[in-house]
Amino acid sequence: MTLGSTDIASIVGRDPVALAQLRAARTLALPDWCIAAGFVRNRVWDHLHDISPPREPPDIDVLYYDAADLSKEREVEHEKRLDALMPGLAWQVRNQARMHVWKGVPQHRDTADAMIYWLETVTAVGVRLEADDSLTVIAPLGIDDLVKLRCRPTAFGRTRRDEYEARIAAKRWRELWPKVRFIDS
Repeated sequence: MTLGSTDIASIVGRDPVALAQLRAARTLALPDWCIAAGFVRNRVWDHLHDISPPREPPDIDVLYYDAADLSKEREVEHEKRLDALMPGLAWQVRNQARMHVWKGVPQHRDTADAMIYWLETVTAVGVRLEADDSLTVIAPLGIDDLVKLRCRPTAFGRTRRDEYEARIAAKRWRELWPKVRFIDS
């Protein structure tokens, strides 16, 4: 059986820890926000490896898009607010409207556009908790690699092959999720 976006939402939605973190992030009322990367990837891969409860990612990547305020200070303020709500977690709040600078690419149009410039496809999946408590999955590169246990570089990741390989090794994905196939293209 192949999983779809509703299955990803269900996996995240059944995790009370994930829901608490999403509720905390939602209180910030950030424009075009989601929690992405390991927050989603780890939960889906743990589910597909029958690991329960899911392991917490080392950090919680909260993304948003606000072209009107590109200051790093605003991100720090958001992290402090989240830490006050849920202390002791490694919150990383990043405005995707400024992430293009260090990558040397044109400014991103929105959060989803920024995610296509990540190193691997399986990380470019996020979820947002809507006002009605439904979950929206944001996956600009699709979910096939994530749910089919394939890890491959994005087009951007192929231009930074050394960074891609170093990241996979440093995060020990091959050890943590032995069913994942690592594809070169």
